[in-house]
Amino acid sequence: MYVSTRSKARPVRASQAIFEGIAPDGGLYTPVDLGEKRLEAETVLSLSAEEIWVRTLSCLLDDYSEEELRGIVREGYRGKFETEDLTPTVKVGDSWVLELFRGPTCAFKDLALSLLPRLITRAREKVGSGEQVMILTATSGDTGKAALKGFEDVEGTSIAVFYPHGGVSDVQKAQMVTQTGHNVRVCAVKGNFDDAQTGVKSIFAHEQANGWAREKGVRLSSANSINLGRLAPQVAYYYKAYADLARSGAIQVGEKVDFVVPTGNFGDILAGEFARRMGLPVGRLVCASNANRVLTDFIRTGTYDRRREFHKTLSPSMDILVSSNLERYLFLASGMDTDLVADMMKRLREDGIYTAPESVMREMKARFWAGCAGDAQTLDTIGRVYKETGYLMDTHTAVAWRVMEEYRREAGDGRKTVVLSTASPFKFPAAVLKALGQSEPADGFAAMEALEKYTGIRAPEPLRTLKAMPVRHRDVTEKDGMLGYIQNLI
Repeated sequence: MYVSTRSKARPVRASQAIFEGIAPDGGLYTPVDLGEKRLEAETVLSLSAEEIWVRTLSCLLDDYSEEELRGIVREGYRGKFETEDLTPTVKVGDSWVLELFRGPTCAFKDLALSLLPRLITRAREKVGSGEQVMILTATSGDTGKAALKGFEDVEGTSIAVFYPHGGVSDVQKAQMVTQTGHNVRVCAVKGNFDDAQTGVKSIFAHEQANGWAREKGVRLSSANSINLGRLAPQVAYYYKAYADLARSGAIQVGEKVDFVVPTGNFGDILAGEFARRMGLPVGRLVCASNANRVLTDFIRTGTYDRRREFHKTLSPSMDILVSSNLERYLFLASGMDTDLVADMMKRLREDGIYTAPESVMREMKARFWAGCAGDAQTLDTIGRVYKETGYLMDTHTAVAWRVMEEYRREAGDGRKTVVLSTASPFKFPAAVLKALGQSEPADGFAAMEALEKYTGIRAPEPLRTLKAMPVRHRDVTEKDGMLGYIQNLI
């Protein structure tokens, strides 16, 4: 069963949690029996990538049959990724990189958002609802395109994506504004990602209180990682990486592995914590932040303070000051103390700051480590790793690599380490060119071509064809106009 992080009064099954997206009280649905959903590492070693996803999802979404999940995974993944391996684990130097960007939009969000539409449509059937499902999503860059692609022309659904005006790369913007589909809308918000994310949450709260969408037979739901259906598929790639290392002989089964995760919203790293609680031998989860280091500061001090300058960085998908999925971790680490979580979220909303109890921080510091890297360090890391190993990484992966180097110097335990690579370097070609000491064309597509020419690496096909596609979405709204925008669509 799943309950809200802010109240245990209304337990629901997985399908209901996915269908609703967010709990009525504004909390996030989280499993109450995660430690009982065991999936030992040795049981996945002989499985294909698709079967690892099926087995993992079967543990987390137990009112979906294994046959249903096998069909969902097959429909979502087969023929849409560069390789049947889905998420290759590549050795770089004396560490490993888990490449999560081999899907149709060249970002890690594809692993979840290729499945979420199918999970939602099955959930709609399971809960017996005849409502249309309208997906509302705020994006800092990658979620938007992956969600739009996943929900394109899916029967019984529509989707509206909000992104920060001027806050995504040229390539990320082009991916969204050229999206086809009769049921998709894209709108820029005059503000940053936190403004867009707060606006989406406010729309949910306003509809819960006033019911204007339900009056028209529409159910609002989310494709952000506040939706359980987004988070659950991400757990599988931790098992996949572990299996890759064990099968290659790099580790013995049962040996712990550290994972370094570039994250702003805490969902990607929380999936690793889910995997650890389910039985995967995870050592330390290393949280890598950019100059918007709110998570680094929280993990180190126990105080979460969003009252700080917001930085636009070369790793824009992490330009976040309000990390939604941290709420789920606080729920788990506090022993499911919903009153405590509700109070901390209230303080964050009203005062912009809260301090977690010492008991929660002891638990967190035993499992997590945190570091950050600024833009100069990010560029240095891309150039240095390429020069030393020939491996080309994007700006977000470079943040993680730099933090990994810092962590390993401090830990000094020689434990095997996997860095999660969340996007193709060709989504941020100007920054990568600069890191390699090359001139940066102002146009993102010219930069992509220049990066191809300099490195001899071919850009992914979905990115190479973007330039010729017509712009279909030009909507822009003030941050306080998001509610009216959605009400006009319904």
